[in-house]
Amino acid sequence: MRLGVLLTERGGPDALGKLAEDVRRAADDGFSSAWMSQIFGVDALSALAVAGGGVPGIELGTAVVPTYPRHPAVMAQQARTTALALQGRLTLGIGLSHKIVIEDMYGYDFGRPLRHMDEYLSVLLPLLAGENASFKGETVQGNVGLSVPNEGRVPVLLAALGPKMLKLAAERAEGTVLWMTGAATIREHIAPTITAAAKAAGRPEPRIVCALPVCVTDDAERVREQAGETFEMYGMLPSYRAMMDREGVDGPADLAVVGNEDTVAAKLEELSEAGATDFVAAEFIPGEGRGRTREFLKSFKAR
Repeated sequence: MRLGVLLTERGGPDALGKLAEDVRRAADDGFSSAWMSQIFGVDALSALAVAGGGVPGIELGTAVVPTYPRHPAVMAQQARTTALALQGRLTLGIGLSHKIVIEDMYGYDFGRPLRHMDEYLSVLLPLLAGENASFKGETVQGNVGLSVPNEGRVPVLLAALGPKMLKLAAERAEGTVLWMTGAATIREHIAPTITAAAKAAGRPEPRIVCALPVCVTDDAERVREQAGETFEMYGMLPSYRAMMDREGVDGPADLAVVGNEDTVAAKLEELSEAGATDFVAAEFIPGEGRGRTREFLKSFKAR
C-alpha cells in the first residue's frame, strides 16, 4: 500500500507558497503522492500546477474536483494544462459532490448522477487522451478538440462508493478515491465490487485510494472527540452516511485513525489487507501531535 498525504490549504496571501512548501516536504519525506481537495478555497488544479511544478518525483492528485460546475472539455483543458506544469505527474480525481452543493449552491440538477458521470466521461476521457470528443447525451454533450501540448494521458479516479458508480469507475477510469470509508467496507464492498467489475471488463486491477483523518497520540479519546467535531458535517452527507452505516459506526470520529504508533500501524495494515492500494493521510491535529504523526508515517512506509 502506497502512502500519500492530503494537502491542507493555509490562509493568507502566500497560500500557494505555503502549499508549495508542503508539497516539497511531502516529497522530501518520501511519500508517493500528495492530494488536494476542491472545496471553496483555492482551485485545486491551479494550486497543484503552481505548488507542484518545481517538485519532481511525487504524484499529485485531486481528491476530488466536482464535475457539475465544469464542462468536461473545460475540465480536460485545465487538467492537461496542470499535467503539463507537473511533467505528467497529475492524477485527476473527480466526483459528483453532493446534492446540497450542486443544487442548493450551484443551481444544477442533481437528479441523474450516474448518467451524468457516465456521459461526462464520454467527453472527458477522449480529451484527456489527446483525442477529439464528439458526444451528445441527455445530460452532457461536446464536440471539441484540444491543442494542449502534452503527450501522456491524464489518469482519472472517480469518487465512487455505490455499486453502480464503482462499476463505472472500474470500466472507464483507473479506480476510486474514497473518503470516510473504513476497512470493513473496503473489504466487503468496495474492493470486491470494483475488482470484479474491472476483471469482467478486461481492465487492469483498479486503484483504491483511501483517505482518512490520522493522528498519532497517547490521548486518543480527546483527539477522537476533536475529529468528531472537525469532520462532523461528513456524517450528515448521504453518500458518506451510507458508508458509515455499512461500517457500523456512529460518525467520522469512529473512522479517524487515532492512537499510539502501534495502534495506528495496525489500522493501516488492516486497510491494506482490506484492499486499499493507497492510503492518504489527513493529518488534522496541529502542533506536536502533527509532528509525531508525520514521523510515524515516514517510518511506517519503510516497513
